Amino acid sequence: MPRILKYILYTLPIFYLNTSRILAQTETAKRQAYLKEIIRLQEQPSSSDPFVSHHDKTWLDWVKRTGELPPNFEALPSIPFLPNPLVLDEGRKNIPVKTPAQWQEQREYFKKQVKHLFSGTFPASPENLKAKVLAEKVENGVKVQMIELSFGANNGAKLTLELFTPPGNGPFPVFITQWNHRGWAQIAVRRGYMGLVYAGADAKDDTREYLALYPDYDWTTLMTRAWGAHRAVDYLYTLNRVDKSKIAITGHSRNGKQSLLAAAFDNRITAVITSSGGTGGEFPYRYTDEPHNNESIDYLASRRTHWLHPRLRFYAGQEHKLPIDQNSLMALIAPNALLLSSSIREGGGGDPWAIEQMFNSLAPVYKFLDAPQKLGIRLRDGEHGVSERDIEAYVDWLDIQFKRKNIPWENKLVYNYAFDKWKTLSNETVALSDYPVKAATNTILKNDKGGKLKNVNDWYGKKAAIQEQIRWVLGKEPAGISASPIKELSSREDYVSSYISRPQVKNGKKENIAPYNALGDYLYGSLYYPINANGEKIKKANGKIPVVIFTHKFSNTGYDSYLNSLFNDLLAKGMAVLAMDMIGYGARIEEGTYFYERYPNWSKLGKMVTDTRAAIDALESLDFIDKDKIYLAGYALGGTVSLFTAALDNRIAGTAVSCAFTPWRDASANKDNSGVMAYSHLYGLSPRLGFFAGNENRLPVDYPEIISVLAPRPLLVIAPKLDRHANAGKVNQSIKEVASVYAYLNAAKNLEFKTPDEFNGFSAAQQKEMVNWLDKASTQEKNK
Repeated sequence: MPRILKYILYTLPIFYLNTSRILAQTETAKRQAYLKEIIRLQEQPSSSDPFVSHHDKTWLDWVKRTGELPPNFEALPSIPFLPNPLVLDEGRKNIPVKTPAQWQEQREYFKKQVKHLFSGTFPASPENLKAKVLAEKVENGVKVQMIELSFGANNGAKLTLELFTPPGNGPFPVFITQWNHRGWAQIAVRRGYMGLVYAGADAKDDTREYLALYPDYDWTTLMTRAWGAHRAVDYLYTLNRVDKSKIAITGHSRNGKQSLLAAAFDNRITAVITSSGGTGGEFPYRYTDEPHNNESIDYLASRRTHWLHPRLRFYAGQEHKLPIDQNSLMALIAPNALLLSSSIREGGGGDPWAIEQMFNSLAPVYKFLDAPQKLGIRLRDGEHGVSERDIEAYVDWLDIQFKRKNIPWENKLVYNYAFDKWKTLSNETVALSDYPVKAATNTILKNDKGGKLKNVNDWYGKKAAIQEQIRWVLGKEPAGISASPIKELSSREDYVSSYISRPQVKNGKKENIAPYNALGDYLYGSLYYPINANGEKIKKANGKIPVVIFTHKFSNTGYDSYLNSLFNDLLAKGMAVLAMDMIGYGARIEEGTYFYERYPNWSKLGKMVTDTRAAIDALESLDFIDKDKIYLAGYALGGTVSLFTAALDNRIAGTAVSCAFTPWRDASANKDNSGVMAYSHLYGLSPRLGFFAGNENRLPVDYPEIISVLAPRPLLVIAPKLDRHANAGKVNQSIKEVASVYAYLNAAKNLEFKTPDEFNGFSAAQQKEMVNWLDKASTQEKNK
């Protein structure tokens, strides 16, 4: 063998080994750097629960003890939409689940991932369960027993039960719930169920001791409580008077979360009702980050430190990299019965849109398993707590599932939009060949033939053409008439606002624009304005008050109390604030349900823009408002609405937005966010954009053009570098394009672009930046 060949054969393994080591070191360094980033950005609440795990007091203690690092997110597939439970190896091979064997493979994968990310590991079922009756009585024919279970090493683990057995010989269906929901069991007993409450709740928690009794497992509090519920089922299986095919578990809020875990890992529980479980319950983690009005992973992990596994916190801001989501956990319950229930307007725990995304994701699973009727949803109204009417409805649903009664039931959705359904309603089509491919950059200051614009008049001609394209995106607005001028403000509130936590201000007053002198199409609006110690309006030197129309995020409660600080700060600067719910949110959720049945060729985004422009009309009719100083501001969806509105309405003096956009034309190549499909398929904001999914480079208009038509008016764009819903590089490029227009119009100083090193969110620092910018803009002359 030639010497050179021997040398190559000898050195190749060493070369590859060294290369692998270098790559491993590089990857580890990246993960360590990202850990520092997470620690810097994590929530730091003033108070939290006293521990994270049996071994750790804080999350940082857990990180130090375990040495765990965040995953290499670059190597993980991006799944911006909810993971599909019926797809194996999603994001890579994407193998459809078509056989029972494949479904079993998927179930095992889900179990492994749930233990890794959500629940932690937990012990096998003990084989030495003992039961001792502590007390017994009969009350109105119902046998009431207090029972203590013991199991585990030396029977050291305990679980207290209270069991209610109705009159008769049985066998009885069983209604299991937690210690603080005893009243729920009372209703179930009247309906012929055996009721069982177990000590796995804040009110009484025997399962807390399991962490010390089983120290080799890294389970969470929610999982210890769920495992305690399994022990209650063990006991039920020893009773002949129990109908073992009809065992249900229910729970509200955190107890709803643990009920899902209990049912997912014990198929003896044949029905589960989760009520207002929120994050870790009915909400997908992908829709709990800051653009939505829910408790984010970081928010929950920083306050309820031991509910969920510490490892999940690595995914805060990277939710699209989670290999599973809560729908994967719930898929483990199928084909057993599952009811999702919550309020449509409770803050933080009742986002109906997010819950319906879950329901729609699970429906194909139940259909695949020939059990479509076993998946249900019930959306109520009101605040977080439930009442007798809700529990009676829960028992109705159980009666239906257990074939005890034939009570009418409807799985009614309030966000019933689907892109394919809209295509049928609208009868719209698009011939992509009619839309030429457009370059992603350097097109704004060029004419249709690619040549440079000759002068400012050419720009204004192009601006008009862009505005026509924007109107096309927004759909065909039906002919209508303007509202009457606002004659007076009112103290009247929409009754729904009585259980929405609206912003409260210290240095101002709130009055409403309300029927019978409403804005736009009979809409309420709330005007907050600054007042002095005598309750008089604080006006500027010209006797007028500048005003900001603030449009809210994807919030089921509309403009709610998360805006307290922002509104107070604006009032302190002498500016008024007008807020209103957008269609599909807050007091207007029901109005959005059949929007496309009513207006198939319009769009919800178009309606939002029309309503915001109507707010401008209303403000102009108030004599104390400075008509030349009406500004728009918004975060997330609110920022998007602000940009579109300002693009079409020159009365807007200036606009300030945060996390408002990512360009569409690169969406097919960028898998980290949902691009145009967020508008056309996910939220139903602009269905027409769906025709360009996969062909985004043919879109007639994109954000660089949309934003450019705001020039030369003042504009503040805040775009966090770590926003997972945006492509930071493309956002930067878009603003460069917009800046060229501002420079062309000699207004470069009117554009400000900030890129804080943050995740998607409307942080206190961002709010301060926005307030100061609006204050500065309002003291300058309006740019016509």
